[in-house]
Amino acid sequence: MAKEISSKENIMGTEKINKLVITTGIPLMFSLLINSLYNLVDSVFVSRISEDALTALSLAGPVQLIVSSLGLGNAVGLNAVISKALGEKRPDKVKNAANAAIFIAVCCWIINVIICLLFVRLYYDWQAGGNETIARYGRQYLTICMIFSFGQMGQWVFDRFVIASGKSSLFIFTLSAASITNLILDPIFIFGMFGLPRLETTGAAIATVIGQCVGLLAGIVINKRWNKEIPFSFTFSPDMESVKNILKVGIPSTVVQVLTSFVNIGMNSILLSFSSTAVAVYGVCARMQNVVTVGVHGIDNGLIPIVAYNYGAGKRSRISDSVKWAVIYGVALFIVFFMILELLPMQMLSLFDASEHMMKIGVPAIRILATAYLISIPSLVLAAALQGLSQGTRSMYITMLRQAMLPLAFAFVLSRTKQISLVWTAFIMAELLVIPVALALWKKSFNESGIKEPGLGNV
Repeated sequence: MAKEISSKENIMGTEKINKLVITTGIPLMFSLLINSLYNLVDSVFVSRISEDALTALSLAGPVQLIVSSLGLGNAVGLNAVISKALGEKRPDKVKNAANAAIFIAVCCWIINVIICLLFVRLYYDWQAGGNETIARYGRQYLTICMIFSFGQMGQWVFDRFVIASGKSSLFIFTLSAASITNLILDPIFIFGMFGLPRLETTGAAIATVIGQCVGLLAGIVINKRWNKEIPFSFTFSPDMESVKNILKVGIPSTVVQVLTSFVNIGMNSILLSFSSTAVAVYGVCARMQNVVTVGVHGIDNGLIPIVAYNYGAGKRSRISDSVKWAVIYGVALFIVFFMILELLPMQMLSLFDASEHMMKIGVPAIRILATAYLISIPSLVLAAALQGLSQGTRSMYITMLRQAMLPLAFAFVLSRTKQISLVWTAFIMAELLVIPVALALWKKSFNESGIKEPGLGNV
């Protein structure tokens, strides 16, 4: 019999659910806010170079999504597998999963380098619309970010170690280290301060990868010192069963992110038929979305280990209650940001030195997309809960519909009207159609897991 990890029950299985969901999510919200702000600030600084530079970063977004998708898939898989092992009180499985996740992270970095060397130049030659300035800025930025992505891949792993063990408050220190480093270095490298040369988008990329490496080092130190529940080491011979379990949960998330990336490339192509400014607006809105939805995503990220732990511990009613409270908190936390986006879109765009043409396109875009973000909350929560139940494929169906297939299909049709304001409504239409699908998949998975208690799972 495997010995217990600890004689004391983990808070994931004992704390009141309404308190656990919010206390687990709050540190993640602050961490995600810091991370999103430094992405937003990247764009604010780069917009001071030129609109071409801002467009180049917007075009880099889909490829960066592919880069992060590899780390995200690994993180989602290890989060569910380790939390479940902790709930089962299996320290051997915890250690094997941790080592397997580190091995997968190294493999992901190697894949990113290969993709960069083979495709970055071809990508910008295709997407820049013949504008060599945009292509040059984009190649400089993306090449550095991808070749030196080992910091990002490693940070995904060590951040998720503390989240999986219920110590999500430690997560804020690792991500803060990365974000603060990036925020300090961004203007120095971009504009050439303290005697350094002006590096523009190259400087933004250098600041980003240095920040990620600092976050990785902080994650290693914090886990070694304060997260003894998850021992880890690097090995070239990981436990293949653990690798398989992580990939089983994580690959669907990676697939969705990759598909979403191609959808964003398609969306950029649709918007480019209107103007390069429309592409810049789309990139700005994506970065704004990352900031204003930190509350929802903090709750979602915290929900996964809660569901996984209680699934492993056989505490079914706690799973149902956690999903219910996640939806309630998600809506409540977004309302303030929703009002800001609806009432102050011009002020938001002015941060990016927006031209009159950019204002004309961007104001309705921000207001329409804010409504789409609000409608998306139930689907986001249910997709996260399915990951906690190790139903990565069903979670993938939800995300693929709402982020990939439906928005692109609707946008393509609406672009035929030659009214760009109608193109943005594609996202609202997609979110409305996905909600009943998400509810049906959650109910099916909840019942198949033997959950009989009344709650959202039985609605």
